[in-house]
Amino acid sequence: MPNPKRRHSQQRGAKRRTHYKAEAETWSVDQTTGESHLRHRAHWVEGKLFYRGKVVVDKTPVVTEGETKQ
Repeated sequence: MPNPKRRHSQQRGAKRRTHYKAEAETWSVDQTTGESHLRHRAHWVEGKLFYRGKVVVDKTPVVTEGETKQ
């Protein structure tokens, strides 16, 4: 594994690390549901998974005729 022959200065390392900055997350409001969510991420609303305003997964319980809730 190659190693530097001489020690790098602290300034040299600091210059390289100046580009690593913490950024605030970008939030959006879904036009279909009106819920706020992280951009480019799917989000759950009332048992449904939405992405870009469309239902991707629906996990709401299905009630058929003759069944009653207990």
